[in-house]
Amino acid sequence: MPDIVLKFVKLGYQYLVNHVLALLLIPTALGVAVEILRSSPARWNSFQIDPLHLIFCSFLAVFIATVYFMSKPRSIYLVDYACYKPPVTYRVPFSTFMEHSRLILKDNPKSVDFQMRILERSGLGEETCLPPAIHYIPPTPTMDAARGEAETVIFSSIDSLMKKTGLKPKDIDILIVNCSLFSPTPSLSAMIINKYKLRSNIKSYNLSGMGCSAGLISIDLARDLLQIHPNSNALVISTEIITPNYYKGSERAMLLPNCLFRMGGAAILLSNKRRDRSRAKYKLVHVVRTHKGADDKAYKCVYEQEDPQGKVGINLSKDLMVIAGEALKSNITTIGPLVLPASEQLLFLFTLIGRKIFNPKWKPYIPDFKQAFEHFCIHAGGRAVIDELQKNLQLSAEHVEASRMTLHRFGNTSSSSLWYELGYIEAKGRMRKGDRVWQIAFGSGFKCNSAVWKCNRTIKTTSDGPWQDCIHRYPVHIPEIVKI
Repeated sequence: MPDIVLKFVKLGYQYLVNHVLALLLIPTALGVAVEILRSSPARWNSFQIDPLHLIFCSFLAVFIATVYFMSKPRSIYLVDYACYKPPVTYRVPFSTFMEHSRLILKDNPKSVDFQMRILERSGLGEETCLPPAIHYIPPTPTMDAARGEAETVIFSSIDSLMKKTGLKPKDIDILIVNCSLFSPTPSLSAMIINKYKLRSNIKSYNLSGMGCSAGLISIDLARDLLQIHPNSNALVISTEIITPNYYKGSERAMLLPNCLFRMGGAAILLSNKRRDRSRAKYKLVHVVRTHKGADDKAYKCVYEQEDPQGKVGINLSKDLMVIAGEALKSNITTIGPLVLPASEQLLFLFTLIGRKIFNPKWKPYIPDFKQAFEHFCIHAGGRAVIDELQKNLQLSAEHVEASRMTLHRFGNTSSSSLWYELGYIEAKGRMRKGDRVWQIAFGSGFKCNSAVWKCNRTIKTTSDGPWQDCIHRYPVHIPEIVKI
């Protein structure tokens, strides 16, 4: 019974604080209206308008309105997006992965056992995919194979997007590609321009070395460019090329990426055209970026380097989760005032003041971000990342379902994982007009980036997309340990 009373008290408090302006202004406006209506008709009859004053006031109103609309930021719309779905021939079931590991690392059985323990607890399923070059024994990470993977993933995603939106190559004004570890010459953006014969005056950008959160950095860059280039389309490509980055050494911290990273990519179409408003899926509301690179531990917690045998790989520090937690705190401190209702901000402020003045041991108040968002897309970097954010943000199992199922079905696809998660929510038919989505991603450097979207229209489930043949099977139960 006390819990029910407390629940209604909390709901009453939230309603009162979040609607305080309306509750104060409506009675005031009604009182003013009644007083005006009670005024004597003679006063109205004596009221005369000077034509010059009328012209001046009209000109002033038009001028103020023009300045307002000229200075107002352009609305950025996400028209649609497409995610790459690897063919079944690229699948790496646990048994296949471990058999290859035993053959590749036959002189180091401890490393094989370590990879098996990681895979058992990873949260990945049996349908994740690796590129053809990694299926060979030993793997053949050649430049040609890496380019082949890039062409397959990127071109397939763009073709799907063009089919869904009717986009033509000549319609693309801005091109942004992010791929952290594979940065060939000519660039991946040049590869796309060559393939689709894009215009010579296209504004193209190629982002590398920025980790799994680079997808939201690309969105931020596209937003800034669309603010200064009217009537434009921006094509954003987010991917990670696995072929040249398979680690064949024995350092445990560098074997982790082998177990978690899988093939994936996404193509996103953004527009600032007013006519795209009706067909666009989402409107971009906020992008908040946090960079902790000034701290040495944060800078080196995801670090590409050579091991003692000279083999190159990505070293994931044991402090990674602690550093990610600090980056998240900084990010939500910035994004909180932008998205949280007044009731949550007041509680946070009162708790902060109380800890500073009365008792430093008071438990800090964690804002309820469920008041600000209906959907959460947490970067599927690994089970530990999702667990930590679910705990810190006090989210339900359904709120993190898209992230867990994406990790299970596709693995860690780096910067594109957020779009597989958004696709999952849509495929489940859960996205309604007005719903707010929070995308959170972490990346080397160390960075935590957020993007907030508002659903522009109710999205019906479609027959395409990466989840089309398996959404009916999800969600699935993911045990703590899957014995291989």
